[in-house]
Amino acid sequence: MKTTRIVLASRPTGTPADENFRTETVELESPPPGSALLQTLYLSLDPYMRGRMSDAPSYAPPVEVGATMVGATVSRVLESTDPALSSGDIVLGYGGWQTHSVERVRHLRKLDPAAAPLTTALGVLGMPGFTAYSGLLTIGQPKAGETVVVAAATGPVGATVGQIAKINGARAVGIAGGPRKVELLREHFGFDAAIDHRAPDFAEQLAAATPDGIDVYFENVGGAVLDAVLPRLNKFARIPVCGLVSQYNDSELPPGPDRMGLLMGLILRKSLTLRGFIQTEFLDQFDRFQADMAGWIDAGRVAYLEDVVDGLDHTVEAFRGLLTGKNLGKLVIKVAD
Repeated sequence: MKTTRIVLASRPTGTPADENFRTETVELESPPPGSALLQTLYLSLDPYMRGRMSDAPSYAPPVEVGATMVGATVSRVLESTDPALSSGDIVLGYGGWQTHSVERVRHLRKLDPAAAPLTTALGVLGMPGFTAYSGLLTIGQPKAGETVVVAAATGPVGATVGQIAKINGARAVGIAGGPRKVELLREHFGFDAAIDHRAPDFAEQLAAATPDGIDVYFENVGGAVLDAVLPRLNKFARIPVCGLVSQYNDSELPPGPDRMGLLMGLILRKSLTLRGFIQTEFLDQFDRFQADMAGWIDAGRVAYLEDVVDGLDHTVEAFRGLLTGKNLGKLVIKVAD
């Protein structure tokens, strides 16, 4: 069996360029005992992948130059050497940017195609949905009547954060880029207020949308959005830090004065809780998340949106668009039928 794969050819400086990747076709090993040969159906594209292209210190090791780019996948089992899986089963794995893979069965999760669309295992019922659930409820702890603000709010994490906040009785304010996304926040996801961070009066709009201040700010972006949020934070506000996508392509610190003193002063004066997290820290909550989220979707309390791009050959272009907010909803590459 051969696989066509996209490997990291060199480490990007700034925005990933075509020359940072290479597409090649290679032979795969036969699955050893306890493994399965898989055909990739869908590949998830997520912002964390930009960090894995860099060799800077991080919470996960970098992708080695010449290695297949990493990523979660929904795949069909072609051959299994473990009785737990049979040919034709559908599984969630981590096959990366390629058409076929060999993975250890113990690392795979069998999916029921009749229970939910397969792509949801990469989005609202998968890592992004769980990131929203665990980060908001464990760190943010929204309470009835509080105001929850989330950046990158039409993405799979941000949209889910806002809807879970409303389920818990809080007021949800979403920040996104462009009129179309602002409309989606109101009409599709049911946010109480939505703001375009590209608007020249963004800070004023944010102040008007948060008359009682901000109790929870779910951070996905950083940069100018965080600058506008900081003055609106209430005493004892909680800030789960999930991502900083506005900075992922930066190769040096931004210009301007050092604002660390301002941030630390706010943390002190307002008794803020600011905590970064990775969703794997909360895996003991995953089964509860699956049950809660499936129930909320069935009851119409959580909506989701997917942006499915056809063809592995469009992966690099689609990933660049993800880093600048061109996608509408969870970005997925359809690799095969």
